[in-house]
Amino acid sequence: MNFSYKNLIMIVVGLLFITIAIRKDYEPLLLVPIGFGILVGNIPLPVQLFNSLSVYMIDPLTHQYVFNTTSNSVLGIIYSFVTSGVFPPLIFLGIGAMTDFSTLLSNPKTILLGAAAQIGIFSTFIGALLLKFTPAQAASIGIIGGADGPTAIFLTSKLAPALIGPIAIAAYSYMGLVPIIQPPIMKLLTTAKERRIRMKPSRKVTRIEKIIFPIVAFIVTTFIAPGAIPLLGMLFFGNLLKESGVTGRLAKTASSSLIDISTMLLGLVVGASTTAQVFLNTRSILIFVLGCLAFAVATAGGVLFAKLMNLFLREGRKVNPLIGAAGVSAVPDSARVVEMVGRQFDPDNHLLMHAMGPNVAGVIGSAIAAGILLGIF
Repeated sequence: MNFSYKNLIMIVVGLLFITIAIRKDYEPLLLVPIGFGILVGNIPLPVQLFNSLSVYMIDPLTHQYVFNTTSNSVLGIIYSFVTSGVFPPLIFLGIGAMTDFSTLLSNPKTILLGAAAQIGIFSTFIGALLLKFTPAQAASIGIIGGADGPTAIFLTSKLAPALIGPIAIAAYSYMGLVPIIQPPIMKLLTTAKERRIRMKPSRKVTRIEKIIFPIVAFIVTTFIAPGAIPLLGMLFFGNLLKESGVTGRLAKTASSSLIDISTMLLGLVVGASTTAQVFLNTRSILIFVLGCLAFAVATAGGVLFAKLMNLFLREGRKVNPLIGAAGVSAVPDSARVVEMVGRQFDPDNHLLMHAMGPNVAGVIGSAIAAGILLGIF
């Protein structure tokens, strides 16, 4: 039996994930599969059975845990779609098919807020280097600051596959904790007057603009970060399916069945990869601490950049600094948090649609950041 008190700790963590998802309704589509996967990865099994079922296997010579690439491991086969970078682009295809870029097109300056929030990625990259992580590992840890699970998994699968478990768990955990982590930072960095700023209604975006945008955006962004083509290509392809008006069936499939199946299997095997003997160590704790720091810095970066923008904008054109917090790519959770915090200070000030601009820009920004890091390392 490959069982110790560490496995028991991980089983409790898995049950906690499932409980939070069901009782608090925090990211249930992610946390339920991940939580159950943690149970699967830490259940006591004889070594031979463990080797035939788990994401990992115990090497008979070294007795070390190594990735299971044998054909008779169901979870190993599914996990190969994670390590080969297949699932994240499929999820981006679904995200693109669900995303409306109208708010971004109607207020293009919010792109800058999405870009500013990526400071969390690069500042944490530096912090991880100072803690003696390798550059490739530091890049994978830094991407947690984008609050984008698929992007974090995609980059980590290329640069530091041994860290997929802790990085994926950290990224998805912080995505689920957006309503808890972001509001204190938003309130700390803004005044009551700033939180009450009302923004003008967005202009109506034409159909031709919506069709042209994914094509132009794909060409421009991939020139900036060619390494992000698998993510950005699928994102904008999915959006083109949605906006073209002639591929409704494909858009519906991408935004429902395809993304649901990919997310479910991804969550299950990522959870199953958190076998206690591999997951519970000082390195994982550091990853969680750095991930939280990355997310906090990204939130602060977006808010502070919005305040900086207001110094150069005339009255009537200023942005509510709260929407800067939506520059992280936790869509639409961060935008909903902005709406919630804004209405605490002005019940009639609806910021949701304004916040969606930087929110979808954050999705693009984190993918570009991943592409840049992938190109460097």
